[in-house]
Amino acid sequence: MELLRKLTERGLIYQMTAEEKLSELLDGPSLSFYIGFDATAGSLHLGHLVPLMIARHLQNEGHKPIIIVGGGTALVGDPSCRSVERSFESKETVSAWVDSISAQMEHFLDFKSQENRALLLDNYSWLSKMNYLDFLRDVGRHFSVNRMLSAESVKLRLETGISFLEFSYSLLQAFDFLHLYRSHNCVLQVGGSDQWGNIVAGIDLIRRSEGAETWGFTCPLVTTVSGEKMSKSQTGGAIWLDPSMTTPYDYYQFWINIDDKDAVYFLKLYTFIPMNEIEELSLLEGAEIRRVKERLAFETTALTHGREEAFKAEKASRALFAGNGDQEDVPSLEIPVKRLRNGISCLDLFVETGLCPSRSEVRRLAKQGGLYIGDDRVNDPVDNLDPENTSESILLRAGKKRYYKVIFR
Repeated sequence: MELLRKLTERGLIYQMTAEEKLSELLDGPSLSFYIGFDATAGSLHLGHLVPLMIARHLQNEGHKPIIIVGGGTALVGDPSCRSVERSFESKETVSAWVDSISAQMEHFLDFKSQENRALLLDNYSWLSKMNYLDFLRDVGRHFSVNRMLSAESVKLRLETGISFLEFSYSLLQAFDFLHLYRSHNCVLQVGGSDQWGNIVAGIDLIRRSEGAETWGFTCPLVTTVSGEKMSKSQTGGAIWLDPSMTTPYDYYQFWINIDDKDAVYFLKLYTFIPMNEIEELSLLEGAEIRRVKERLAFETTALTHGREEAFKAEKASRALFAGNGDQEDVPSLEIPVKRLRNGISCLDLFVETGLCPSRSEVRRLAKQGGLYIGDDRVNDPVDNLDPENTSESILLRAGKKRYYKVIFR
């Protein structure tokens, strides 16, 4: 039970089917497993990172990952953990999202090795070719409506309403597993804890259709000590893996600013640092805990954005933490100096840089004394900056640790 034990020790396992057999498989010869990510935005976010870490662990042990970027299932929408139906996106939009998400996968998995290289697929390529009558006869007949109604993702929506479109989602995901079993001998599906019902549905469909045994396990929904989902930032927005949506510096800052109590737990989940080294880091106390968080921030940023970007973010973060004013690698925004002369307010700047998600959030932080330009507190964010007394480059700060540089050209 070596590999399963390692995954469990790092907190990566939540539920599983047939533990003893699954452990035997994971410690045996190379097997094909799959993880799916629906293309519901132009980037994956932090909530998707744990399944990707599992995929990397399994690939490192010789198993073959099949990554499904769901261009087909994204057109239907997974009702899991949602109180309302997703917005209806065009095929063109979803296709563009598939492309951008697919490009991100190369940071996490090996797609070039000869023996167990990862495979990247879009389920639109087979779901779009399905005949509806054949689907009902070949797949639908194996599903009990009574059982589907008992699924948590459906039960939670019965009061507010669920469309037939979303109700059918679990059949499509189950068929994905069947398709991959037939075409790639895929025998294992991995997903988030909210996917347990869909995974079990796929296992059951394969058993009924092929008379074969397959397996599945889920990873936990990760929350901070405060109960906040790990996909969210301090200001309520998602932490994206795409650097154009969340800069490497902001990504690094998210990790450096987590609660001290979360640091060791997240080292286990989000890095490949050996457990014996993590145990040593867990002994640090007081001010030394920042060393743990710096290690976490560097390793996670290097994994997602590369070591060069991680070094830049680390350098900028340490400089600002030390208060020496080195702003070279702090995220920056260039604004025409003409706008400064015509009148630009702090409200505008804090929203445009993304330090605050809304103008109301700027006002709230100002009332709490949490907005700064350089060392000066911003009391009234509605006031325009004084063109005569504003330097070419200014440093904005929201809260204690979130910075952005504005350059007037």
